[in-house]
Amino acid sequence: MRFEVKGLRNKEGVTALYLEATSENDALLQARGQGYAILSIRQKESFSGWLLKRRTRFPLVLFSQELLSLLDAGLSLIEAMEALSEKEQRGETQKILEQIIAHLYEGQSLSAALGQFPAVFPALYVATVRASERTGDLGQALTRYVAYQTQLDAVRKKIVGASIYPVLLMVVGGLVLLFLMGYVVPKFSKIYEGTGTNLPWLSSLLLSWGSLLDENGAGVALGLSALAAGTGYGLSRSSARRWLAAKLWQIPALGERMRLYQLARCYRTMGMLLHGGIPIVTAMEMVAGLLQPALRGKLGLAGKGIREGLPISRAMEANGLTTPVALRMLRVGERTGKMGEMMERIAGFYDEEMARWVEWFTRLFEPILMALIGLVIGGIVILMYMPIFDLAGSIQ
Repeated sequence: MRFEVKGLRNKEGVTALYLEATSENDALLQARGQGYAILSIRQKESFSGWLLKRRTRFPLVLFSQELLSLLDAGLSLIEAMEALSEKEQRGETQKILEQIIAHLYEGQSLSAALGQFPAVFPALYVATVRASERTGDLGQALTRYVAYQTQLDAVRKKIVGASIYPVLLMVVGGLVLLFLMGYVVPKFSKIYEGTGTNLPWLSSLLLSWGSLLDENGAGVALGLSALAAGTGYGLSRSSARRWLAAKLWQIPALGERMRLYQLARCYRTMGMLLHGGIPIVTAMEMVAGLLQPALRGKLGLAGKGIREGLPISRAMEANGLTTPVALRMLRVGERTGKMGEMMERIAGFYDEEMARWVEWFTRLFEPILMALIGLVIGGIVILMYMPIFDLAGSIQ
């Protein structure tokens, strides 16, 4: 990441430095090492820097798996971290590991060292490691996090995989429609000009569009490009994405499935944190940031109820954070004292239900989408050729 640091040094006055660093703290250390008194610091984002960051994303799950293997092999924590740093080929990742090792040599705990890099290690990961440091079961904590992230990725891959074919259908259908409306229809409109033939109303409307496009092709292309650019820019804004997500949540069937997906993620994360020894209210506060704003507020109210003495099941039910099955399993968890395990089972139940719904929806949606695209394309072709059919009938 690139940072702009403004600072003072001797009699140089205010100087702007541009530093490559893994975090804001790293940039501050570099500037202070050069003798500057820091006035301000901010991250500089660019498109190329964004692409670089996307390419050099820290492999958190792989790091956890390798660290777990080395610890199981009998290496100490620092020895394991040094081994990971030595074998690392990517400069950005190696630099992060080297700084973590430096913090460990200073006497900091692993969780404190990881907490210096919030852009790399999520708060959930740091909290899991911190909880394991109190009980001495770092290996178990890493195992739980790897299993947690693997399950989340599996659900995400199912949803993405199921959406690939419908998206391809829409893209191909859109390109065919664009070719027909942008090239074929204008050619046909020139053929029918001046024939004096009484065209059907829909055919006349379609060919009028062809004439308009033929005469003002550059303006129409510019307008469509501006519309596409505006849409892309709007979707890149978090406020626009939140507004779109809120509208999607209002669709009855889709909104309910999105709610179940969020609840599954919530229960799975809380289950992992409870297994790590983190109190339920603290776990709720940490999970809240993963949820949609409406559910986030309900989870906060549930946490407030638990602090006031309500059972977990009753507090979750009162705020609409359960289903009948989840409520029964929460009550079982309260009776047996295995709330973390029950929450993970609830998440697994939700995941299976989501997978069944996604499979059913794609099987139903794909043929409907194909039929709709075929009807639209076929209708355009028929409307273009209808005057020819009329002309052939009059000749006969």
